[in-house]
Amino acid sequence: MSVRVLVARFALAAAVVMAGPAMALGQPADQTSSITSIVPQTAPAGKLATRTEIIADRGEAAMISLGSLTAMGNAIDMYRQIAIDGGWPTLKSASLKKGARGAAVAALRERLAIEGYLPPDAMAVKSPDRFDTTLEKALKAFQSNHGLAPTGKMDPRTLAELNVPADLRLQTLEINAPRIEAYLKKLGARYILVNIPSAQLEAVNFGTVYSRHNVVVGKRGRPSPAVASRITEINFNPYWNVPVSIVERDLIPKLLKNPNAMADMRIRVFDKHGGPEVDPKKIDWLTTRADRYFFRQDPGEDNAMATVKINFSNPYAVYLHDSPAKQLFGTNARYESSGCVRVDRVHELVNWILNGQNGFTPKKISEIAASSQRVDVSVANAPDLRIMYLTAWATEDGRIQFRPDIYGLDATGFILGQPQPQGGT
Repeated sequence: MSVRVLVARFALAAAVVMAGPAMALGQPADQTSSITSIVPQTAPAGKLATRTEIIADRGEAAMISLGSLTAMGNAIDMYRQIAIDGGWPTLKSASLKKGARGAAVAALRERLAIEGYLPPDAMAVKSPDRFDTTLEKALKAFQSNHGLAPTGKMDPRTLAELNVPADLRLQTLEINAPRIEAYLKKLGARYILVNIPSAQLEAVNFGTVYSRHNVVVGKRGRPSPAVASRITEINFNPYWNVPVSIVERDLIPKLLKNPNAMADMRIRVFDKHGGPEVDPKKIDWLTTRADRYFFRQDPGEDNAMATVKINFSNPYAVYLHDSPAKQLFGTNARYESSGCVRVDRVHELVNWILNGQNGFTPKKISEIAASSQRVDVSVANAPDLRIMYLTAWATEDGRIQFRPDIYGLDATGFILGQPQPQGGT
């Protein structure tokens, strides 16, 4: 089967999706599109590759949905045929932009056409060696589908992604297909998807994305687990019960350097959970085990979870939460947590989760968060949650996405559970 036929299969699948009630009637002006990205995607402004926004009116398919396995099968067939046909040429120029001319531009045009970001006859244009608007849009689409800032300019990072061989892309798709199958099991109509490699979260209604959020996930040395669960409870203005691992790695070293460190952080130390409070300055931390005392941070904006914590059943003591370090949401490499998932504009996600329950509105959520008072809410009609490890996926609307194997798990058969640390702190 030719690549052209396989690409047409994506177009047909996307047309079926777009013909349904989820069709987006209007699109923003700054878009990217390609044959492997049939439904136009908004290109985030500036150098940030992704952004947090409510996109319910666009009808975008979620990272995984009922049609994901079919989409993945089609993507695998397409990349297998590309590999059989010899793949794509290796590019050399790492500095190209709109207006450039020359053989390097023609090579880029040919490369994007092979993968379907331009039509098969893309080289038949009047000046194939000129970097025009069409080529710029195709490159933006490629960048968006690989987690890069969609600048439309060739740079070293984009060049590196373009030069990943077709057979390796095929292998990555094949590795991720069993993951998608596992994550789809018992998935309800409303669900939250967190993808660790892309550091993004989607709130999903019936396979269509309601909102997309930048998130901060675990470091390589403290990886986030992949989990299949369901949201159970919202804690406004929570205490932070510090895990023993963080006490050992972070808090005791701080106390050894500064005896007032816990007071500065508004963290109290207790003689076991529920026991009396103790003065950390009177304890010999050089000889004390990390699990001997219980550490708890008081509520407030400087709390590690800031204004809200979203609980779900799991054996790893992780959760979704707000963050006082909001500047991290504006970076592209958001692998900075100790395992939990920090969520940008988390109040919008909480509003979606509660869905009007008990009279909760955005205003009420903001007022409770600002009050610094502890409020716990059990979630009715709770959405499912999947914290996933996807380095490649294909959506019902025809997009094929790739992300870095940040924890080095693609060669291990990993699907669910707690990854082992891969180095770092």
